[in-house]
Amino acid sequence: MAKILCNYFGLSMAAEGKSDFVGRQAAAFLGYVQQDAERCAANCGSAEDLSAAPEEIKREILSNDEELRRREQTAPGVEHDVVAIYDNAGIPSIMHRFRRVTNKELFGGSDAVHPAFIIGGEVYDEIYISVYENTMINGKPYSLPLQEPVTNITMEDFAQACFSKGEGWHCLTAAEWGLLADTSLKLGTLPHGNTNCSHWHGDDKEQGIIIEDSYKTLTGSGPATWTHDHTASGVHDLCGNIWEFARGVRIRDGALWAAENNDAALPETDLTECGDGWKPITDAEGHPLYVAVEDNKITFNTYPSIHRDYCGCAWGNVRMNCDSEQLRALALFAGEEKAGCYVDSTEGEYILIRGGLWSRGGSAGVFYSSLSAPRSYARGSVGGRSAYFKKH
Repeated sequence: MAKILCNYFGLSMAAEGKSDFVGRQAAAFLGYVQQDAERCAANCGSAEDLSAAPEEIKREILSNDEELRRREQTAPGVEHDVVAIYDNAGIPSIMHRFRRVTNKELFGGSDAVHPAFIIGGEVYDEIYISVYENTMINGKPYSLPLQEPVTNITMEDFAQACFSKGEGWHCLTAAEWGLLADTSLKLGTLPHGNTNCSHWHGDDKEQGIIIEDSYKTLTGSGPATWTHDHTASGVHDLCGNIWEFARGVRIRDGALWAAENNDAALPETDLTECGDGWKPITDAEGHPLYVAVEDNKITFNTYPSIHRDYCGCAWGNVRMNCDSEQLRALALFAGEEKAGCYVDSTEGEYILIRGGLWSRGGSAGVFYSSLSAPRSYARGSVGGRSAYFKKH
């Protein structure tokens, strides 16, 4: 059994029943959404300029924003829930709300607020993360079910597409992925996913809807166990299917760097290769961290004189010769021992992608980490998802 609820301006669609029936109903509704968005873009000029939109459309956008505020005001004590948030083109994304949490509450760390909730030096009570890997409509990424996830795009191009959706929108950050992974670990619900050509390697009965001429599956088409909390309303497809960008962490010449807290969510944070938005990732005493790769072994430590090479192994075989709460908050540790950890510590800069791939089997997972792709990397196996915060 499956069920879905979609809202688009004043139009709603609800379906419940067998998965194939619900899938057909949702696909028809979302087909209408995409066609309507294309018509709006054609008739209203720039999709970013709503000033030319008909008055009745603008009223609907305002009413949906008011509905979002109403839900926030009438749901005290709710730790997280799912809402539709409209961007500056008037198209909704299905987003999962996460409430502020401390490192102590999440994984037994200090009383510090988890970095995902600290943006531009301010503490936020909540952030929103795409329920689904994003698809593209008119050059903007959206979180919608039963869509083909966008791929063949670089991280920076994807980030700029997210920023173009309006204030607060951004590419999912490394801090936010860390929140998702640490939450799954705490709940005991490490997500399954498309790790064996549309199936989960651990149980062939767990499968999603395969995309024609591909081994990718449609967003959110797998069972509830393919979400971060093993519920149908959880965040889908964090394990396998496609690799995802986790903006704000990199390795450069063997040294680990990150944006401060969740500042990768801000367009003004300079995360170009030589940008000043990068800060060293440190251990508990403030020493910068490096990753040594030698004889097919990976070691995280504080020694700048390291052997530089490239390899991958299971997180359970990675040596951690340092104590770093920052790494724990970013979920860069053996939270999932069989998940893969790939590192290129040779000369140059390599960005972080996470989650694994449709063919990775047991090495895929929410803790899967690869610091081996240049920022120019664009493949049919790599995409991303947007996130959002309501700026103070």
